[in-house]
Amino acid sequence: MNPNELIIRYEMVDRQTEGAVTRLVGLVRARNLLSLFDAADLEANPRSAKVGAVTADIIESIERTPELFPFKTKGILIAAAVCRSLERNRYQLVFENIKIEGILDGGHNTLSIGLYVLKQVMEDVRAWKRIKNWPAFKEAWAEHRDEVAALKKAHPSGDGGPLDFLVPVEILVPADAEDDFVLNAFTGSLLEIGAARNNNVQLTLETKANKKGFYDELRKALPSQIAERVEWKANDGGVVKVRDLVALSWIPLSVVGLPDGVNVPAPSRIYASKGECTKAFDALMSDPEISKPTGGEYTHELHNVAVGSALKVAAQLPELYDLIYLDFPAAYNDNGAGRFGRLTSVKMASDMRSKPTSPFTQKLVQYSYPDGFIMPLVYGLKALMTTDSEGNVVWKVKDPAKFIRDNLTTIVRKYRVIIEAYSGDPQKIGKNEGSYSLALDAFETELLKLSQPA
Repeated sequence: MNPNELIIRYEMVDRQTEGAVTRLVGLVRARNLLSLFDAADLEANPRSAKVGAVTADIIESIERTPELFPFKTKGILIAAAVCRSLERNRYQLVFENIKIEGILDGGHNTLSIGLYVLKQVMEDVRAWKRIKNWPAFKEAWAEHRDEVAALKKAHPSGDGGPLDFLVPVEILVPADAEDDFVLNAFTGSLLEIGAARNNNVQLTLETKANKKGFYDELRKALPSQIAERVEWKANDGGVVKVRDLVALSWIPLSVVGLPDGVNVPAPSRIYASKGECTKAFDALMSDPEISKPTGGEYTHELHNVAVGSALKVAAQLPELYDLIYLDFPAAYNDNGAGRFGRLTSVKMASDMRSKPTSPFTQKLVQYSYPDGFIMPLVYGLKALMTTDSEGNVVWKVKDPAKFIRDNLTTIVRKYRVIIEAYSGDPQKIGKNEGSYSLALDAFETELLKLSQPA
């Protein structure tokens, strides 16, 4: 059988149709859900699942009152564009596009049921407890799949065994898979359905934008060691917040010509309101001049070359940010502004239990300090950007990292006026528009010197 294909057998099922969507709703024995763990994934779910108090409570409910479990949970919501009705309440599902088909809601229920099943077959309890999220569960499931099959075989249906409890399952399928209009309407509705079903924990705007594909170009352009550390959707385990990257992307985006009506956040918002930057980015990427839906799905594909060029430059900013983060304390000290480590908001690495690192590239640093100190300097990099004859963002200098290393001390000599004016308060520095204007001017001055004859 195709790895993205499975058969689910209901104990009892009802069929309901409204518009382009047909819903199969009923109860399925856990033993008849095992193939779901083989075939489906949580790619279609706007939020990833992780182990915690919720999963512990679900597992306890299965163990203590399996007969009440189907009435305690809303179950699992599955979507499939291909569904074939078989005899004995069986339905064959094929997930042709796992980005939008699979488990739309009930990720924590699915993870909990899977963990419960693995608990029955894993002898190493400590190894079972080390499973903390969906990817780790999938690895353990593949490793112990033969034992799970043996468990199912050892306990025939109806004997009250560990796999006999019932689970509420909804399957959404096209009302008419042969009608292209109906099929497109069905696939286009899945994001809204998934988001609405997940509204018990409000989906972040970033999670929705990720599902729409708005971050795909940025993800592809980022160095892999950074991209793999980003939390692209809620609970997927990343330590770098995608909104931090989106906020930085507005620096090169503000250089290109954007459609009328697009709101470009003020420089200080890159620091003070990353949520606003994310909202503006979502509006930008939703504009038909920037991206368009692909294949009738709700996922979008970028087709604006200039914006694509800005995102490629944006993908370079995390490393440049970290370079400034590492070099700023020395530049501050070299300018006779006092010892950087004495500023109230600054912590010395030697005084910290765990060694601090730079935010994006995890390089060891001597100081840990708020980004309000340097966000205006990062914005100053805009002075090094321009557009070519085709409107694409390019660097004015061959190597922006070298420019930073060669000129940061001189730039900070001017910039320290802001630090002194606000008594070293990073919040006030980061929120003040004048900080960004001064930093931008300092970068422009040093860039101008390069073009002047010696």
